[in-house]
Amino acid sequence: MSARRLVSDFVLEPGTGKAIELLKGQILRIEQVEGQQCVDFNCFNLHDYKEFMHCGRTRTVHGFHPTAGSFLWSAPPRENAMLYFLADSYGRNDVLFPRCSAFLYESAYGFRHHTNCHDIQAEAQREYGLTPDDVHDSFNFFMCTEVTREGSATITRQDTKAGDHVELLALMDVLAVPNVCGADIMRTSNFALKPIRIQIFEAGAGDLAKVPPVPVLFSNRTPAQFRNPVIKATRALTRDPAYVAEFTNAPIRLEEVAVDFTAEEAALLDAVARRDLYGEDDGAALRDILFSWWETRFHHAASGAPAVGRD
Repeated sequence: MSARRLVSDFVLEPGTGKAIELLKGQILRIEQVEGQQCVDFNCFNLHDYKEFMHCGRTRTVHGFHPTAGSFLWSAPPRENAMLYFLADSYGRNDVLFPRCSAFLYESAYGFRHHTNCHDIQAEAQREYGLTPDDVHDSFNFFMCTEVTREGSATITRQDTKAGDHVELLALMDVLAVPNVCGADIMRTSNFALKPIRIQIFEAGAGDLAKVPPVPVLFSNRTPAQFRNPVIKATRALTRDPAYVAEFTNAPIRLEEVAVDFTAEEAALLDAVARRDLYGEDDGAALRDILFSWWETRFHHAASGAPAVGRD
């Protein structure tokens, strides 16, 4: 049985993403460096960008929280299995919530310029000639969400650890675009931004053997079957050699702010701090408390919904 061969290994810093040519039979591994970081993900057929991953179809087939053993499907009318979800050490992902956007941060938080998944995706895929209009709903890895019986959806905190990972096996040549989620003031990544490790492998025989057979259906249509088969675009995705990344607010700048506590205040912090998530890191615990209070008190955006129409 052949073993995997490492093709590429690098780190995505907060505020950035990367468009990656992931060829059929290769594995994309997305790994937590520090833990508690959401990763948004888009992908396109490398030879026809109009075929792209569709969260809606994936959601209807595999539910709100797809994990290992699921497929990532392309949008109608293609509806092909693009990637196979090979491994998942954490087991919580989301295909319900849309990517965060500049609109969200301005409408809900008042920030005119804030790192966000739509703009990060758009900037990363610009390397291959794609525009902001080509970004589609993201597969949200390591994102914990819940839906109530009444139908409301919420984002909850996550407790991934360093080394937690997901692995996706390409079933066709794709342009894979992972990005470090830009939501540092929501529960998505526990009110922080952290780096993510990316590895590409050539799959071994054991990996390929894990993929269940996928039916080939008449309804898996191609442009040759369209009533209008003429597509008014150049289909192949080729890299722009002059591309230079220009991500919003990247590299992320960290600034340490000292907060003085009385003995009584320190005791109160210790009583309510989420030690199960943050251990003895009082700064992370206090940041969680502050933003949780801010969400509830001022803009009611814990679910990630823009506060449109509210004072």
